[in-house]
Amino acid sequence: MNISDMADKNTAQNSLAARFRGYYPVVIDVETAGFDAKTNALLEIAAITLKMTNEGWLVADTVCHFHIEPFEGSILNPDALAFTGIDPSNPLREAVSEYQALHEIFKIVRKGMKEQSCNRAIIVAHNANFDHSFLMAAAERSGLKRNPFHPFVTFDTATLAGLAYGQTVLAKACSAAQIEFDNKQAHSALYDTQKTTDLFCSIVNNWKKRGGWPLEMSNETIQISK
Repeated sequence: MNISDMADKNTAQNSLAARFRGYYPVVIDVETAGFDAKTNALLEIAAITLKMTNEGWLVADTVCHFHIEPFEGSILNPDALAFTGIDPSNPLREAVSEYQALHEIFKIVRKGMKEQSCNRAIIVAHNANFDHSFLMAAAERSGLKRNPFHPFVTFDTATLAGLAYGQTVLAKACSAAQIEFDNKQAHSALYDTQKTTDLFCSIVNNWKKRGGWPLEMSNETIQISK
């Protein structure tokens, strides 16, 4: 194999599409007015797309963040509002509709998928089922037909952090990964998305540092596996 072929091989191995089997990971966090995605309002959403460096390190790329108007007929749980500190009626939020927020996020995600030769976006989130359910419910309410996200597959950083660092709470997982975390800023969709991004990239990049990517199996290993 000549130098040019080796460079092409490294480039292919270090692509986002190759690293995640064609998936385009997008880190998401939502703040809501309760736990029921069908009835409680989605009040805030942030999304951060990811990219790979030429050397194969995973890093943050594009950031999107929106405050969202409660959908008509939605339920606003007082306990949830007290927990997040969000006042949905505050005009300084400059809130937009679910449609406007998701339309913009989906547009950016589809553009990134095309640039990275990926065929499906996948939500990366901490306790991902929660964020996934609210995004999907909002997309359905908004009538958005071209939803780029997988309908049920996610990357859950709570699970991954439990494996990598022995912690499942976001703040504690970040601490174990030596990522600065300010509890006063927690439960802001943008801040939590930024920290979840840092955590996910840390886990993926540490796996690479330890020799886990790219996967290079010797002939002996292949024989054993057979």
